[in-house]
Amino acid sequence: QVQLVESGGGLVQAGGSLSLSCAASGRTFSINAYAMGWFRQAPGKEREFVAAIRSGGSTVYADSVKGRFAISRDNTKNLVFLRMNSLKPEDTAIYYCAARWNGISVSTSAYDYWGQGTQVTVSS
Repeated sequence: QVQLVESGGGLVQAGGSLSLSCAASGRTFSINAYAMGWFRQAPGKEREFVAAIRSGGSTVYADSVKGRFAISRDNTKNLVFLRMNSLKPEDTAIYYCAARWNGISVSTSAYDYWGQGTQVTVSS
């Protein structure tokens, strides 16, 4: 019974920056028990891994965003963030926040809970 809500999406020019937030909630939810991830899906494309972070703070990034994006978390507030720099038009997608109980993963199917997504559009 976990809910994830993304926010912060919008329209930016290529080369610009944008920060996304994910707020997690639930009666018995504690973000400390979960690895958190960001995924994205463009029209007509499969949902793909972007970044993930363990409870302790170690991170994993997709090659396509490495060096440009940064995932972070605030366990005391059940929040996860994605800072996106040097944005490219190919970053345009709906970005989803996800939570996985049993450790970190780069696989979409491995995550237990998903948010509704927030649209990020990067103009050329």
